[in-house]
Amino acid sequence: MDPLLAPLLVVVQHLGALHPFETGLTLVLAFGPFVLLGVVVWIRRRQDAAGLPDAEPAEPAPDQRAR
Repeated sequence: MDPLLAPLLVVVQHLGALHPFETGLTLVLAFGPFVLLGVVVWIRRRQDAAGLPDAEPAEPAPDQRAR
């Protein structure tokens, strides 16, 4: 065994297996942000392809209105 991996192996054996809840939580924390980013990109691309405006245009300020 590689002497550099021995301490890592001891730590892994000491920690043991994760509880199913911990495994799920680890997966959500590891991959959740990437899934969320993918959903946001997908929605924005659909909006851009459809030509939808980002938001309703704001009304002009009172001093900017035509008199």
